[in-house]
Amino acid sequence: MEEIQLVNFQNNVYSVINSVVDSHKTILISDKGKLLVKIVPLSKSEQTSWLGCMKGTGKITGDIISPAGETNDWKVF
Repeated sequence: MEEIQLVNFQNNVYSVINSVVDSHKTILISDKGKLLVKIVPLSKSEQTSWLGCMKGTGKITGDIISPAGETNDWKVF
């Protein structure tokens, strides 16, 4: 892991973030020898997509196999 000083981070925010995104490596930010922040790139599984975004939110509350009404209520032509 690379470690940079807070002052250098403040002066080069965009380039530091771009290097994390491009290299997929973590960067530590420190100030006066004390570690403050760890910048970690997102993994592929953490990146959000609208596909599957509702996965696991549905709930079955009743019988999903039986017909909704009596069989005599249905008209078949």
